[in-house]
Amino acid sequence: MASITVVTDTDGERTPLLHDSQLEYSAGRTEYSSPPLGEEPSTKNSNDPKQRLVSLDVFRGLAVAKAAKRLAATKKVILRSIKLFLLGVILQGGYFHGRNNLTYGIDVEKIRVMGVLQRIAIGHLLASAMEIWLVKNTVVNSAIAFVRRYSFQIGAGILLGLLYMVLLYGLYVPNWAFDVSSLTMILPTSLGASTGTVNCGMRGSLGPPCNSVGFIDRTLLGEKHLYQRPVYRRTKECSINSPDYGPLPPDSPTWCLAPFDPEGILSSLMAAITCFVGLHYGHVLVHCKDQMQRVIFWFISSLPLLILGYLLSVLGVPYSKPLYTLSYMFITAGASGVLLTAIYLIVDVKCIRKPTVIFQWMGMNALIVYALAACDIFPAAVQGFYWRSPENNLVSFSERLLQSLFHSEKWGTLAFVILEILFWGVVAGFLHVKRIYIKF
Repeated sequence: MASITVVTDTDGERTPLLHDSQLEYSAGRTEYSSPPLGEEPSTKNSNDPKQRLVSLDVFRGLAVAKAAKRLAATKKVILRSIKLFLLGVILQGGYFHGRNNLTYGIDVEKIRVMGVLQRIAIGHLLASAMEIWLVKNTVVNSAIAFVRRYSFQIGAGILLGLLYMVLLYGLYVPNWAFDVSSLTMILPTSLGASTGTVNCGMRGSLGPPCNSVGFIDRTLLGEKHLYQRPVYRRTKECSINSPDYGPLPPDSPTWCLAPFDPEGILSSLMAAITCFVGLHYGHVLVHCKDQMQRVIFWFISSLPLLILGYLLSVLGVPYSKPLYTLSYMFITAGASGVLLTAIYLIVDVKCIRKPTVIFQWMGMNALIVYALAACDIFPAAVQGFYWRSPENNLVSFSERLLQSLFHSEKWGTLAFVILEILFWGVVAGFLHVKRIYIKF
């Protein structure tokens, strides 16, 4: 006979909260005993108010087991997001100096915090958390049921967009100053002052110097941890070689030298909504088993995004990637949806796959290809081998050769980029043949 003994106070007897016919009380202790082997426990009346509710125990157990899986999934998502973020800091924080520079290393006081992979990490974290915690148990048997099942996710996306708009147009941006001397190695300037001052004192500006996106980054991250060559340095106000980088015009404004991160904190929140849209396309993939149904639903989901983005741009909301404005988000999300629909129709429905096999291979090892190619890790390593002078390396020589063959710098550069894509497609194909898939 198995028993569990609980010792109680000797000063007085305690009455148990729930009485059981199998409980035996003696000498200040309570003995919980099981029936002898071979004997069936007595069947109790289900109407007995003192009987323990087994259904409640089952319900609690189910709640714990769902919660346990969700917590485990959340932990996995958080760890992967942290790893992606840290990888982005290493690749884009300034440690690697890229092409045409054989040095490496970064002062930790000037390391860039945000970047492309960091933005992906934020979007992955928010979208995954919504998929884990904000899905109703509604059975999807109609379009209305589909909306009900994911209504919390839709509401979260709307709230995040409203938060972005409130901060973008409602946050007051005061006058601010930045250190010019720290930028001279990146963009030489004839200005003698060591500190530049930008006059703002306004709300709702979407221009380069006084927007809320840059203000939040400068406040939370610090100007030394931002991207030091923002896209607006290629504007007419800031470059005589516009739309490319170049020397400052004589009458250039002070903010041309100011740092700004195109993958900042606030703009990354709006970019996360694009991940929510991608999550919606995934839901269609799960719930719609017919291929043409998927094509139809994806297309009718993408078209309104394009129209809404266009209307917002007409109404005055600029199409700005650095700020990741609402119009930019809608248009890019809608265009991506249309492109996904077209690729799915060609590759999966019509099974025309040979022309796109290189991109398929690259997609299977997207992270390693991005790290080595887009972040210039591999070209910088190849440039370490040169003939007599660092400028005479294989990468630069190949680009100059193509430019001379095409008698055009632009067309030669385009041909060089195409060859780069083909090269990395072949590398990704080799990894696929060897069944090597690098994940993070």
